[in-house]
Amino acid sequence: MIDQRNHHLFQPLLYQVATTLLATSEIAWPIRRLLRSRKDVTTLLSTVEGVDRAAHEVLLRGGQRIPYDTLVIATGARHAYFGRDEWEADAPGLKTLEDATTIRRRLLLAFERAELTEDPAERSAQLTFAVIGAGPTGVELVGILAELAHRILPTEFRRIDTNQTRIMLIEAGPRILPAFSENLSDYAAKSLTKLGVEVKTGTPVTGVSGEGIVLGDQPIAARTVIWAAGVQASRAKDWLGVPADRAGRVMVQPDLTLADDPNIFVLGDTAHVESDGKPVPGVAPAAKQQGQYAAKLIRARLTGKAAPAPFKYKHMGNLATIGRNSAVIEFGKFQMRGWLAWWVWGLAHIYFLIGTRSRIMVLLSWMWIFLSGQNSARLITQKETLKDEQ
Repeated sequence: MIDQRNHHLFQPLLYQVATTLLATSEIAWPIRRLLRSRKDVTTLLSTVEGVDRAAHEVLLRGGQRIPYDTLVIATGARHAYFGRDEWEADAPGLKTLEDATTIRRRLLLAFERAELTEDPAERSAQLTFAVIGAGPTGVELVGILAELAHRILPTEFRRIDTNQTRIMLIEAGPRILPAFSENLSDYAAKSLTKLGVEVKTGTPVTGVSGEGIVLGDQPIAARTVIWAAGVQASRAKDWLGVPADRAGRVMVQPDLTLADDPNIFVLGDTAHVESDGKPVPGVAPAAKQQGQYAAKLIRARLTGKAAPAPFKYKHMGNLATIGRNSAVIEFGKFQMRGWLAWWVWGLAHIYFLIGTRSRIMVLLSWMWIFLSGQNSARLITQKETLKDEQ
């Protein structure tokens, strides 16, 4: 196993690190620790820079080559800025622990800078937060941010009123949570509005800078901007020299292999595969199912057994939280919303965490936050805490 990071990350709760609910250690685990009992697995900490298909070798940074008989590529996705990559410096996305701690630092620094400044216009800009993209990540981010600004921080600052914080959720499409049914999208929008979030749909962001955003043709001063609008696949298509879709995902066969090489599998956000005539979505349950399928097929080949039927994605439903006490859930025709849905969402995520220790730690953190109203991970870890990040 080759990875450029030494940890496995539970991405569905990454936004809770970014919004000070959880610590990094509660949603990430050392890969070596997870695989400690597997003496047949070697883990290498390195960055892959290419694949030599003719030689059957993976090319690592530094010149090392790793030979393979079967290659599985599951390198995930990165932020997509739709041709405006220069926006990334001022509007970070949320895919890694580094992204989460960067966003957390910027959120907390904005309140500190608002407390420090004497300029009313600058104070207003520091207390304006814009989240671009209203899928589950964007909705969950603004929900917790609203809780932080309006329920937790007001008693802790003396020169500012954090209740005056302006939080915007911006979606270019006609409604938020487009993967959900329209009635659940409407419920989520109304719930966010009650939390004090400005939900803006149908207008694209046309500019992002350190000063703020341009919404349509209207400039808005917002010192903290977060990108949750889209992703693109990793560079696997370039390594392999194969066709890809518009998002850069490698086109694979129904058994998740390349059309011209059955010994190379591509999985997860890196792959474009169809199930029942529809592209499989880039979500964690799909990636997990693909990993299990690839393992089953490789084992069948090694043992001389019949190959399993082509991969078929089983949709596990859509879930999203809206602040601390509400959520929306959709499993086929079954729908749930509100407080009970929030508990179901929480139990589902506790179940999918790796290890008893992590489940207990996250559960205790949530219980403490629910009972005390205090987030436990509000730490600014940058050495010079008020220095601009460049």
